[in-house]
Amino acid sequence: MKIAVIGATGKAGEKIVEEALQRGLEVTAIVRDASKLQTQGVTVIEKEIASLQAEDVAAFDAVVNAFGAPAGAEHLHVELGKHLISIFAGLSTRLIVVGGAGSLYVDSELTTRLMDTPDFPALYLPTAQNQGRNLEDLKASDINWTFVSPAAFFDPEGRRSGSYTLGGEQLIVNEQQESYISYSDYAIAIVDEIVEPKHIKQRFSVVGSK
Repeated sequence: MKIAVIGATGKAGEKIVEEALQRGLEVTAIVRDASKLQTQGVTVIEKEIASLQAEDVAAFDAVVNAFGAPAGAEHLHVELGKHLISIFAGLSTRLIVVGGAGSLYVDSELTTRLMDTPDFPALYLPTAQNQGRNLEDLKASDINWTFVSPAAFFDPEGRRSGSYTLGGEQLIVNEQQESYISYSDYAIAIVDEIVEPKHIKQRFSVVGSK
């Protein structure tokens, strides 16, 4: 199976690349600066996301968008997301998006999102809002997409427990009543979805244990 990871030098992208390689997948890293790539055993496409075209992604079974917008440029989640939607149109290639927890609902009626609650950190609100808009754009598209929301506490230093619990549109918690997942366990969920697709044109969420 051939996959590509956009943003393969980022924290989430790197873990996804490592997990995919461990599973024997053929991995291509799509990065802006190839010199920053530390992982061995991958093919590299050095290109800006905005410069990608359909022919760059058509040969893959799935492409993971692990792009993380820098502070002050959170709008890129929407702008680059729309560009990816446009180039994936008409392709069988799946687009799997590393999303955020802010757009998850906190009520069973699905009326209030986590980012709409009073205690949501202002620092992360622009990212949550723009990732949420990207999700709405995906839902309105005809491409073969999946959006994966991590838990509210997305821990780059957390251990690889090897397991996780699936959720849907609602924020879920683990046995300790915490919304938590490590980057490593999140990567497992991403690769599981690539290998055995279960959420075509859907958003799902994951929670893990410490």
